[in-house]
Amino acid sequence: MTDPATDADALQEPVASPEPVATPDPSAPGEASETARAEDGPKPPESHRGSFWRELPFLVLIALVLALLIKTFLVQAFYIPSASMENTLQGGGAFLGSAATGKHPYDRVLVNKLVYDFRSPHRGEIVVFKGPPGWPKENPFTAPSNPVVRFFHNVGSAIGIAPSSGSDFIKRVIGVGGDTVSCKHDVLYVNGRVLHESYLYPGSHPCEGPGSSFNNKTQTVPKGELFVMGDHRDDSDDSRVNGFVPVKDVIGRAFVVIWPISDWKTLPVPSTFKQVGLAAAGSPGAPLVAGAAVVAPIGIVRSRRRKRRSRPAR
Repeated sequence: MTDPATDADALQEPVASPEPVATPDPSAPGEASETARAEDGPKPPESHRGSFWRELPFLVLIALVLALLIKTFLVQAFYIPSASMENTLQGGGAFLGSAATGKHPYDRVLVNKLVYDFRSPHRGEIVVFKGPPGWPKENPFTAPSNPVVRFFHNVGSAIGIAPSSGSDFIKRVIGVGGDTVSCKHDVLYVNGRVLHESYLYPGSHPCEGPGSSFNNKTQTVPKGELFVMGDHRDDSDDSRVNGFVPVKDVIGRAFVVIWPISDWKTLPVPSTFKQVGLAAAGSPGAPLVAGAAVVAPIGIVRSRRRKRRSRPAR
């Protein structure tokens, strides 16, 4: 026979429940990452390389479009294949230069194509322009016939690593519209002022030119035209022989040499073009116009004051 008290205690004793199975908490960062790694597995590194090669053609296309826009509207690099501007610009050597022959590589310059949309060219600036009628059209470089090669040639020409196949010239502005350019005894004058041309090629004559002589001659520059000359006068076809250059044919102003690195420099206006009286002599009406612009407002104010004083008081 059993003890009733013992049976009662056995009935009241709690029964242990089975332990719950732990489930991963998706909100826990450690457990979530482990679960993702377990499900997805390691990603192959080739996918990143594949993405880069897929995007590369688009990146190249965007770069070409940007280069084209900059070339068309803002700045363009130009190749100098002529010796007419030596020694300011080197153009009588070779494409890449040669230490064995001593030839200097051609210079590349950056040309500001926007500046002359706001003002006219100034004396002393180096400008690039399209060959106007009467100027020679010879160019030692011709565009390749193969369309693919021609495309890459045009791209190289746009960034200045290949020569242009067009008839573009680069010269220094000596006279602008209304100026008188003359030469007496191999000394160059603009509006009666002597130009001290320290930038000339050593030994070059200021007025002599290939096939012609500008010595003891005078030219008056028409409005809207330019008189241009190369810094190497003995090796430059310019306005002495070919005539004036219309301002509308000017592409832009060369302002810096970008290649080769050893030739890097800016291209400022020489000090001789900043001498007092040079511009005033070429524009005899300028002082009168400037004086009228100052005096006219003063006259108007004084006239109004006199009218106010003559009115009867009310």
